Amino acid sequence: MTNRSLHAVLMERTGPRLLDLLAAALDGSGPAIAPLDASLPPARLAALVEALAPASVEGPDGVTTPRSGQKIEVTEGTAVIVPTSGSTGVPKGVELSAAALLFSARASLARIGARPGERWLCCLPGTYIAGIQVLVRSLVSGTDPVLADHADPGTVAASGCAYVSLVPTQLKRLLDVDMSPLAGFRSVLLGGAAAPAGLLDAARAARVPVVTTYGMTETCGGCVYDGIPLDGARIKIGDDDRIWLSGPMLFSGYLGGPPAPGDGWLRSGDLGRLDSAGRLTVRGRADDVINTGGSMVVPGEVAAALQTCPGVGDVAVLGQPDPEWGERVVAVVVPADPADPPTLEMLRLHVKERLPRYAAPSRIVMVDAVPALPNGKHDLVRLRRELLPREQTEAENVTY
Repeated sequence: MTNRSLHAVLMERTGPRLLDLLAAALDGSGPAIAPLDASLPPARLAALVEALAPASVEGPDGVTTPRSGQKIEVTEGTAVIVPTSGSTGVPKGVELSAAALLFSARASLARIGARPGERWLCCLPGTYIAGIQVLVRSLVSGTDPVLADHADPGTVAASGCAYVSLVPTQLKRLLDVDMSPLAGFRSVLLGGAAAPAGLLDAARAARVPVVTTYGMTETCGGCVYDGIPLDGARIKIGDDDRIWLSGPMLFSGYLGGPPAPGDGWLRSGDLGRLDSAGRLTVRGRADDVINTGGSMVVPGEVAAALQTCPGVGDVAVLGQPDPEWGERVVAVVVPADPADPPTLEMLRLHVKERLPRYAAPSRIVMVDAVPALPNGKHDLVRLRRELLPREQTEAENVTY
């Protein structure tokens, strides 16, 4: 099988150059590309380039430098390499073929009923699959995307676009300032992290046409919209409650590593369940499950329950090592009103009314904001590093 060279692109922002390179990668007239965030710490960026071993590196100034040393050639058909969004260590490069990316884009456009000439606002980084897929959908629909560094109300209102992809943090900030510009969109795709029920309720009350999406880099981004797989995609729940995914949108493998599963099914790292209509509910990450006294607690389910508790603005839930219980459930809370934060007793009672008693948090940490990764997910690694080594008190306040 013929291989292709890899061209790394160091980006400070998503610009027209990336769109041109992506178009060439998709139609085969150019090399496969690996968009990388030029603002990463120099040592981390250098380690990432070393791990991907591209044939050439293009800097933010547009100057391309051939790279000496070992080079890894990507598999024929691969158009884009996207590093997985790890917070520690060097992420793996996910190989996404042109066929998979184009299938995903077309299935997405079909699901939301996109019409010819309708444009996309791209305000997500082009170094993440969500941002890349906004560009691919634009190329497929034959339109020029509106490229923006931030999703502020002025940019959204002036974009003239019909569609946009956001992460929950962006949506919340927009709703807090001015929800009216979003109401003019035909669809607002929301993904990257679990969306609090209260946020979805507020958006829909404001007539914002939100569509929740679930997927990952290995599935070319969202492949399940509002709990229902895109046409051609399939989901199932394994005996261990893991979500399994299959379809033409699956990745080809990891660069220089193992290929995609031979049976065509990808075992995700998420827990889920399907209702009688085949609608998926994502419960949370399997790796984050808390073992407290032998009982298993899914942090995502506890967080979802706490999001509906009066006085809670935002919340993350994680496990803290405990000599007696193995782990204890910790709630990191952003109070809706800093002057009147919820108490630990309130949170425990609220959870126990909805989940087993052992799922109730035994510690609460108040923060001004839950630190987030660029893709919108809570930065649990940072929370564990900065909060869990602290003295274990039942309630405390931390400022970020």
